[in-house]
Amino acid sequence: MRIGIYIEMRMCAMTRPSWLNKKIRLKDCASVKTLLADLRLGTVCEEALCPNIGECFAKGQATFLILGKHCTRGCAFCGVKRKMPDPVDPAESARVAEAVERLGLDHVVITSVTRDDLPDGGAQAFVDTIAAVRAKRPAATIEVLIPDFAGNREALEKVVAAHPEILGHNIETVKRLYGEVRRGADYERSLEVLRHAAACDGTVRVKSGIMLGLGEREEEVLAALADVVETGCRFFSIGQYLAPGREHYPVQAFIPPDRFVFLKEKALTMGFDRVVSGPYVRSSYHAAEYLSPSGGEGR
Repeated sequence: MRIGIYIEMRMCAMTRPSWLNKKIRLKDCASVKTLLADLRLGTVCEEALCPNIGECFAKGQATFLILGKHCTRGCAFCGVKRKMPDPVDPAESARVAEAVERLGLDHVVITSVTRDDLPDGGAQAFVDTIAAVRAKRPAATIEVLIPDFAGNREALEKVVAAHPEILGHNIETVKRLYGEVRRGADYERSLEVLRHAAACDGTVRVKSGIMLGLGEREEEVLAALADVVETGCRFFSIGQYLAPGREHYPVQAFIPPDRFVFLKEKALTMGFDRVVSGPYVRSSYHAAEYLSPSGGEGR
């Protein structure tokens, strides 16, 4: 990075800059939290400690987390706990569909923990959940944010064949940082997930995203954008990494808002169709906008 682009952190407890001052109001979350507890459902909003939870829950929106609340990997940046997962719950898909109907969602985002303990990585659970949601709310568009299924192409093809409108898989960071930040993942494997998904069905829109502030250099971010667009992926999100807790990978830099604008413009010139970029952006933030006529281009 050129000097002056990033505001470097000098100590772990450094005060966040003025553009990172979003507050979570618990009362905004109450009704959605009650519904989710009622149906025994998890969300990545809660498990990953997303800073946008108050805003999204206040609008009756949530990103459903299927296949339990425990992950078999435990990436250094993620708030989801690493622990041996519970057995797959065959009734979970029906409960997700019930929540979608009760919330009146027009765009549904479904993600999961990584389940390396399952032969298909949990792909069938995505298929079942897509089918259950379509049965309950046929007009809703569906977006899935999938793990890499340990490189299992058949598992990926199974999810693509269920025909979600958007299939997402995040690269999360630049190639150089994978060993520190994404233990158990592989940069090239993630690119291959995007590439194969795009090749399987051209009508399924492929999406990815990256976090900034992990110690990456700008030229590495631009290289990652070039790698991703080459796969056929056309939707992309760029956001600021915020450590969920002291035990997680420490934030290395706070990225000023103008750099998010710059990277968005660069990404669009590279060939992406929709880019949502900003300090508080997460992969499912304003997710329905990617399919709107103006999409992320207006953000």
